[in-house]
Amino acid sequence: MNRASTEERLLVLVLRFAGAVLLLAYAAVFLPVAWMAAVHRWMGLGEFPSFPLVDYLTRSISILYGIKGGLYLVLSTDVRRYRQVIAYCGWSAIGFGLAMIVIDARAGMPWTWTLGEGPCVILAGAALLFLVRRIGDIPDLPSVDA
Repeated sequence: MNRASTEERLLVLVLRFAGAVLLLAYAAVFLPVAWMAAVHRWMGLGEFPSFPLVDYLTRSISILYGIKGGLYLVLSTDVRRYRQVIAYCGWSAIGFGLAMIVIDARAGMPWTWTLGEGPCVILAGAALLFLVRRIGDIPDLPSVDA
């Protein structure tokens, strides 16, 4: 039986930690609007907009974060086998983090939010890429013969 390398064990820990944190977003799906409004005010963002689209977006984004957390937990079960998908997750996290910095700044989010979101996501993506590359070459996609 092949013993896991330090990099593999660390990649498993990173995926499981990130997955667990992302799974916490499922709680926001059921959060009362009054609680969301209270947090919104506490952050200094004024009154929480009471529109169906805002309610829809906050809850659907929470579900998507939770789904990503579940995916990370699945990927952590066999990091060698899923290394191509993990590399994709790393690159997409970096792109997402960069986009969130721009979106947060344009939306007028507090600087603490902007610095706590985008850069953290970028660092997590970079960690995934670094570790997945350390455990071996990322295989090419299988070819499809016509």
